[in-house]
Amino acid sequence: MSDVMAGSVAANGLDFGYLTAGPADGPLVLLLHGFPDSAHTWRHLMPELARAGYRAVAPFMRGYAPTSVPEDGVYQTGALVADAVALHEALGGGPDAVVIGHDWGAFAAYGAASIAPGRWRKAVTLSVPPLPVMTGGFFEYQQLKRSFYMFVFQTPLAEAILGRAFIEGLWRDWSPSGKCDVVDNVDRVMECLATPKNVTAALGYYRAMFDTSRHSDRYAAEQQAVSDSGVVPVLYLHGSEDGCVGADVVAPGGDLGAVLAALPPGSNAGLVPGAGHFLQLDRPADVNDRILDWLP
Repeated sequence: MSDVMAGSVAANGLDFGYLTAGPADGPLVLLLHGFPDSAHTWRHLMPELARAGYRAVAPFMRGYAPTSVPEDGVYQTGALVADAVALHEALGGGPDAVVIGHDWGAFAAYGAASIAPGRWRKAVTLSVPPLPVMTGGFFEYQQLKRSFYMFVFQTPLAEAILGRAFIEGLWRDWSPSGKCDVVDNVDRVMECLATPKNVTAALGYYRAMFDTSRHSDRYAAEQQAVSDSGVVPVLYLHGSEDGCVGADVVAPGGDLGAVLAALPPGSNAGLVPGAGHFLQLDRPADVNDRILDWLP
């Protein structure tokens, strides 16, 4: 990634490593990655944002090296929301900032835009629809089959299973078009999961879904915010060939009406043809154009 630099910042009790591009005085765009992924997932979008005058900052999410592993072991979505808001503060973001999230980062973006609307002008989410849509489709048979890994991750064997071969398998299943370089992307993921503590951290996001004893009351308001529609306009994008969260669940028959109904007024949504779960890597030019057209 040319003209992309590395940095670090303290926020919400953690030391976040990040990648950044663009003018230091440009409006902040905070880019949040998901699983199993890294801040490098934004390598095509960041230079385009920089050329448009934005300051793009892509942190490595909590527990993903080089970001520190939280000592309290808390990975509920409310904590991810609090991280996003704290990063906005620590990075000196203004009310013209934008938050963009993919996968778990999408949950963080929904919640951050909802609980702190004065910090964000717009939001963009990819591959994970608003919670009411996600919850409504999760128990459909085909989606449960796709989501097998979530249940595997609840077991004591998960740490041994979550190695390179398993992660490569997920990438190939989730973006079956083969348009992105799986090996290169998984190399980046494995750097982030370099130690057993990092692996347990990545699993912690999923274990917190089913075990509320892993939640901290400190993040109760942020946790609720993930379910609220809020007022910040959102652009939602989903790959037509997503093998993780099926387009048949998000947009049955190509209809994104349920997604739009769950988003704030002024929002928009679209399917990206030929893209899988990692649509920002499968179809970068298309995704970049849609996001940059949305931001002005």
